[in-house]
Amino acid sequence: MAQPKNYGFEEEAGMLKDGARRFFAQKLPVDQLHALVADAYVPERAPEVKWRKDLWDEMVALGWTALAVPESAGGVGLPWVAVAALIEESGRAAFPSPLLSTLQTTAVLAACEEAGESALDAIAQGCAATIAVMDASGSPTPGAVQVIDGKLQGTACFVQDAGKCDQLLVLAMDGDEPALFWVASSADGVEIQQDAIIDLTRDQARVSFTQVAAERIAVDAATAWDAALPAMWILSSADMVGAAEWLLQTTVEYAQQRKQFDRPLGFFQAVKHDLVNVMIAIDESKSLLYSAACALDHEPERARELAHMVKASASDTAAFASGRTVQMHGGIGFTWECYVHLYFKRQKHSQLLWGDAAWHRSQLAALLIDRPGIGEAA
Repeated sequence: MAQPKNYGFEEEAGMLKDGARRFFAQKLPVDQLHALVADAYVPERAPEVKWRKDLWDEMVALGWTALAVPESAGGVGLPWVAVAALIEESGRAAFPSPLLSTLQTTAVLAACEEAGESALDAIAQGCAATIAVMDASGSPTPGAVQVIDGKLQGTACFVQDAGKCDQLLVLAMDGDEPALFWVASSADGVEIQQDAIIDLTRDQARVSFTQVAAERIAVDAATAWDAALPAMWILSSADMVGAAEWLLQTTVEYAQQRKQFDRPLGFFQAVKHDLVNVMIAIDESKSLLYSAACALDHEPERARELAHMVKASASDTAAFASGRTVQMHGGIGFTWECYVHLYFKRQKHSQLLWGDAAWHRSQLAALLIDRPGIGEAA
């Protein structure tokens, strides 16, 4: 089935995107964000979880946690292009919340179909959730947590928003088979140790499980996990695209206001050309983003291919836009007082999370080479 016109981006998705932009701009503008998460500039500061729980409650009341939950599980069941638009605005605001993690968790649970409906219903009601799977090397292959005598044992690393979430979706190994478990973050035997990371708008942790009794989701975990990965990569890309748009817009405004040699910076061709190059990179990534999100809705057989493409493109765009923004801001661009550093650090974190550009290109190459008609015949 071919993709529909305009990626299937209907009026409802546009209204959601516009409403989200107004919400973030009004509730936590960048000056308030900086005061919230960047109040201490001491490098040796202890890691903290800084966010506005009251604003998260408002987001829940708006129904945002239910958007990707299928209607059969009590959710709204919006197309993925609409969900991607919401995350794009969240990235534009560098908003500290568990929204991205919760929607990525939703993607895995939705792939579990009926077996995941109980957990999906909890998310639709406002439960914040995140995924625990990676080992110390950052590999998303299960094995960091084991099932021993029916209980969870081990340590999952790089768990996003662990300090904000009520539930953990744990991908563990039960003998030779992967298994999914739905675990309360406050359960006996669960210990959350916050990591010190450069991204001030997020928190990340190591989550240790010591003989934790957990609810097992009765599903083929390997199949569900594999089916959900494209959506997870696409949503991470949406966050980077939104943040890159903020960096470009902010730099354009600065170039119009800051004067050098009695002329605005934007007058000089060297500045104009760099800004245009950033715009082109963002447009490329954004086009791939909505094509990939649309594939989740209409061309699932192409979703993985397009998801690899957009994660690679968005990671490169994140790095390029961040570097040019700091450079264009000149001497103030790398200071703590300049808001740019919040986005620079968020983008650096996002570039590597769930695979960097090089990894996704290698996966895409393998996928295309193995395809019948390219390389050896199947």
